[in-house]
Amino acid sequence: MYEAVYATPDGASTPARLAHAAARYGYDGVVVRATGEEDGLGTDDSERIRERFGTDVVDAVEIVAEDPESAVGAIGAHRPSSTLVLVRGGTDRMNRFAAERERVDVLARPFSDGGDVNHIIVKAARDNGVRLAFDFGPVLRLDGGRRVQSLRKLRKLRELVFAYDAPYVVSATPRSHLQLRAPRELAALGETLGFSADQVTEGLREWGRLAARNRHRRSDSFIARGVERGRYEEDD
Repeated sequence: MYEAVYATPDGASTPARLAHAAARYGYDGVVVRATGEEDGLGTDDSERIRERFGTDVVDAVEIVAEDPESAVGAIGAHRPSSTLVLVRGGTDRMNRFAAERERVDVLARPFSDGGDVNHIIVKAARDNGVRLAFDFGPVLRLDGGRRVQSLRKLRKLRELVFAYDAPYVVSATPRSHLQLRAPRELAALGETLGFSADQVTEGLREWGRLAARNRHRRSDSFIARGVERGRYEEDD
């Protein structure tokens, strides 16, 4: 299982500290989201952290754009060099844009700026292989009316995702090692929203599956979907 985190400068903790805490909580790895113009962790940084703590570290970029026109160029710039490409939604236009782009791995934080998700967006995400992110962070860290609103939107998204069999990921969007929560804690929270514990666990595992798929696609052996380089022997 993997958690998708914000590290410095986007968050308050270093990637190493987050990876160390994640290992203690039982995660196999962390996805480090970078929101700046530069790509996030380099391969050498990831390897050093992996060797020190035994935690896989996946580099990712979370594209934050004011409109789809700005996001198009950012996707093209980061897709070749980033293992995972996320697009932060938050408005109806950005949510639909991200769901309709095959080059996007995850539609992140779809409710962050007052936006909503409907069956059209969920079906587009399913058809294009875009994972919809269940962001448990606001439920964990807000209170009062804002928390109630977040609960309502998560329940609606859950109903749509499972009704249309759309792919998804789960995250508490921690910005420091102190905001990390163990998988069992997120599973317990998910059950209050109508998820089963297994469904939450699958959402945490999906980060790792996405990373493994994209790493393979960027490897020298991969040519195109269904076509790879390798040694093949003919049967006599």
